[in-house]
Amino acid sequence: MSKRNVSGFPAVSALLAAVFSLVVVGCTTAAARPDKMDIVDTAVSAGSFNTLVTAVKQAGLVETLKGKGPFTVFAPTDEAFAKIPQDQLNALLADKAALTKVLTYHVVPGKVMSGDIAKLASARTVQGQSITIDTSSGVMVDNARVVKADIEASNGVIHVIDSVIMPD
Repeated sequence: MSKRNVSGFPAVSALLAAVFSLVVVGCTTAAARPDKMDIVDTAVSAGSFNTLVTAVKQAGLVETLKGKGPFTVFAPTDEAFAKIPQDQLNALLADKAALTKVLTYHVVPGKVMSGDIAKLASARTVQGQSITIDTSSGVMVDNARVVKADIEASNGVIHVIDSVIMPD
């Protein structure tokens, strides 16, 4: 079209330029985010892992999970922790050794993406025992269903689960 159309609507042109800039900046920020945020920071920013983050702090595992990794974390949501009776959860949070055992049972060394999980029947955890993996109807890790997979962080990946899994 003519110059008149462009110059006749400077506010529209400016608005389109601003929207385009926001979209480009937003996409760049979202794409860069996993490279900058480790597993702990990713869990904190999600807002649905408050109990898990509290437990990680209680157990003294923050620095470990902020470390180089890579780690695969099967992360129970706050709703998953709410399935545990409050008195049992309080007792677990008060017992650092037991808490560490439970939390490290949720962590597999290495970066195991969902495509890799589908090929496994089990995986050895940082705690030392293996979790069972069943992909016959969705993805189950022990008795927990993976509800969201492949949340990448700078030092690994998080798979969101709907229950807290317990070692023997």
